Amino acid sequence: MRAEPRGVSGYLLDILSSQEPFGRSLRLLKPAEFKQVFSRARKSTDENFTVLFIDNCLAHPRLGLAIAKKQVKSAVVRNRIKRIVRENFRRYQAVLPALDIVVLARRDIAENGKRKLHRSLQMHWSRLGRQCAK
Repeated sequence: MRAEPRGVSGYLLDILSSQEPFGRSLRLLKPAEFKQVFSRARKSTDENFTVLFIDNCLAHPRLGLAIAKKQVKSAVVRNRIKRIVRENFRRYQAVLPALDIVVLARRDIAENGKRKLHRSLQMHWSRLGRQCAK
């Protein structure tokens, strides 16, 4: 019998366990990988994020985050933004093409709510799909 965390129903556990994983293979880890994206990137920009991306030779997309202290002063807010981006990427990774993606935060992003940031990221993911289909 599986042990359930206190206060979590079976239905919620099924939803949480069905989420796509975000393992090491889905992340940009090395400085050289980030450098490669920065040097040859195509980009998508809006008022919240700048998304840089290049094709990779893998069968899946990879994500890197570069949320600068200069843009977002508070560590708490930077970490919240990173969690939102990772969560959104994890949900949509199955429909994204094989790309290396770096997400950068823009000024005044801290004032925006979670829903607005999710909508912004969804718009970027659809742009990436359209640009790669060309």
